[in-house]
Amino acid sequence: MAQLAELDVAPDTVEATLNYIVDDGSKVFTVVATPGGSDARSGGTPDPRRVTIHNGRPRANDFVLDRNGFRFVRHDTKVADFYDEDEIRRVYYPEMEALIKAESGAKRVVVFDHTLRTADKEAREAKKIREVVSRVHNDYTEWSAPQRVRDILPDEAEELLKRRFAIIQVWRPIRHPVETFPLAMADAQTLSPSDMIVSERRAPGRIGQTYAIKFNPKHEWYWFPRMRREEAYVFKVFDSEKDGRARWTAHTAFADPTSPPNARPRESIEIRTMAFF
Repeated sequence: MAQLAELDVAPDTVEATLNYIVDDGSKVFTVVATPGGSDARSGGTPDPRRVTIHNGRPRANDFVLDRNGFRFVRHDTKVADFYDEDEIRRVYYPEMEALIKAESGAKRVVVFDHTLRTADKEAREAKKIREVVSRVHNDYTEWSAPQRVRDILPDEAEELLKRRFAIIQVWRPIRHPVETFPLAMADAQTLSPSDMIVSERRAPGRIGQTYAIKFNPKHEWYWFPRMRREEAYVFKVFDSEKDGRARWTAHTAFADPTSPPNARPRESIEIRTMAFF
């Protein structure tokens, strides 16, 4: 009933500003903050653009992981407290392995990371969690995705990398329906490889890569208004298969012009997995 209720009150589209980047030839990188802090971004020229974002709820069942890069799913969780690290690993990790196997057809799924985020600065600092990411990006690159397999599964990596694998993530609200900074997804069919700019990600002890995204008027954006705890995105940020299926999914949080006054700050979790086929 939640999905139908949201259809009654949410607009078909919103106009919002998404933060792209201009490919000006400079090196783009992010210095990752300690939990509770704010990441520092450098290089490239910010390129905020007003775009139309479509309400995905009326066609929620149409999105296909291998075509659009993401799925919107109804999925209940038995996690009582998402701020309990042990409970996430004990309860949520197995739930996510099962969900991603079901959605992707993968034979094996390995959860390797999770991130809690909030749009509330005080809560972020108190709970030592991360800020929302209000720039268009994709989390892994042609280099960093296989490198992650080598990092996490060093003894098996070279054998595993001979076959198809993907990095698939799940994002969901963890308490209240999302009223601020919802997550928008670009249809993977509208994203060109030439739109993606390698961005170095510098964290203590590790250098990674993500893709920053430059503006392309062909990008088609979707959001699902007021997502609830029992609703989630399953989305693909890398696929080694190059047969025309979706390989990347550009996404971003955005300032929602329909956010109510005194809206509760968004709180969410994303889980990162390696899926082997």
